[in-house]
Amino acid sequence: MEMKKRISLELRNRSPAEVRELVVDSCRSADGEVEGVTEEFSALEVLSMVNVGLGSLAKLPALPKLRKLEVSDNSISGGLDALAEKCPNLSYLNLSGNHIKELSSLQPLNLKNLKSLDLYSCGVTAADGYRDAVFRLLPQVVYLDGFDPDDNEVPESNDEDDEAGPPGDEDEDEDDEEEGSEVGLSYLMKEGIQDEEDDGDYVEEEEDDEEEEEDGEDDDALAQGEKRKRDADDEGDDDDDE
Repeated sequence: MEMKKRISLELRNRSPAEVRELVVDSCRSADGEVEGVTEEFSALEVLSMVNVGLGSLAKLPALPKLRKLEVSDNSISGGLDALAEKCPNLSYLNLSGNHIKELSSLQPLNLKNLKSLDLYSCGVTAADGYRDAVFRLLPQVVYLDGFDPDDNEVPESNDEDDEAGPPGDEDEDEDDEEEGSEVGLSYLMKEGIQDEEDDGDYVEEEEDDEEEEEDGEDDDALAQGEKRKRDADDEGDDDDDE
């Protein structure tokens, strides 16, 4: 499928200004240039054009919000000047599998926000002292081919920082959860105390009922005793009359 056609399909139900991520991997570029991507993609943050036959990035439009560009497995050999001008916020660039052979070709990549650069399988990686030379040439780069100058691997979470939201959100969420847990615990404890009080009231009511029943029984027994006494007195009177 051609790159333009693929992009048209991506835009069936939305406008270019609504697109934040665009992937056209393995869609062929007709003339080796960027096709179908215009300045109308003003909100675009991630663009992936892997194995599309690119020979140049000269026709890449201005994408001020672009932070991640994947153009591996193409035929790019230079002409990276467009990136500094058109993608000033670029922080991740993957040029692996391209035809970049000279360190001088990387000089235009002195973008202040560029933190991660991948050049796997490019001819330039075979140069003596390649890694040290790139870190000197591009001091803002923190990770080259997935490792920093001390050979520490890029953290997995590094690629997800932007998706996770602004710094502090996670801490706020945790605080909210802890606060919610404390409130829930307090409520349950209060509810448990109330239940115990209710149970105590119920026990007291039962005891009161039992006492009332016992008093009633005593009254009945007393009344029956008095009745028997009256009956005995009446019988005694009858005997005297006879």
